[in-house]
Amino acid sequence: MDAEKHTIAVLVENKFGVLSRVAGLFSARGYNIESLSVGETLDPSVSRMTLVVTGDAFIIEQVLKQLHKLIDVIKVTDLSDEDHVEREMLLLKVNAEPANRAEILRIGDIFRAKVVDVTPGTYTLEATGEESKIEAIIELLRPFGIHEVVRTGKVAIARGPKTRLRKVEEKLGKPREVVRPPEDPKVVGFAD
Repeated sequence: MDAEKHTIAVLVENKFGVLSRVAGLFSARGYNIESLSVGETLDPSVSRMTLVVTGDAFIIEQVLKQLHKLIDVIKVTDLSDEDHVEREMLLLKVNAEPANRAEILRIGDIFRAKVVDVTPGTYTLEATGEESKIEAIIELLRPFGIHEVVRTGKVAIARGPKTRLRKVEEKLGKPREVVRPPEDPKVVGFAD
């Protein structure tokens, strides 16, 4: 079987040492994490990790099983198995000699990149998109002389309605507030 990239979303309890345990799980088994992004969710007691791992079906299955065994892990989802949206952010510092500035800005416009810093000799651009878009802008700007590249790694979210929050709250033992629609069905803020 061929190795493929898998984007895995992991909901974990937002506690000290959880990231270390997840990273340790991968290193102990010789698996490489190609990308890792972690952030707090709407519930401050829960964090979401987005991992990108390359492996064949057996390796990915083992990774998912090992993640499920960790005590602080609430939910593991292989987003590669479902429709999802993924993005990455890039900060890129490029040499901006006066003769090349207009061309650098045109390339930035094509990729909807923003100039976030300017010095007499450099531009710093911010771009967001899929991995292929990030790779393409780097390649187009390489001839001008790239000073530095910083990438966030992928973040991803499943498409469609959000139904997992209730399960997470139930696992954490939190009561779920029932939000009822208002009695008056009028939409506020729109003119008739």
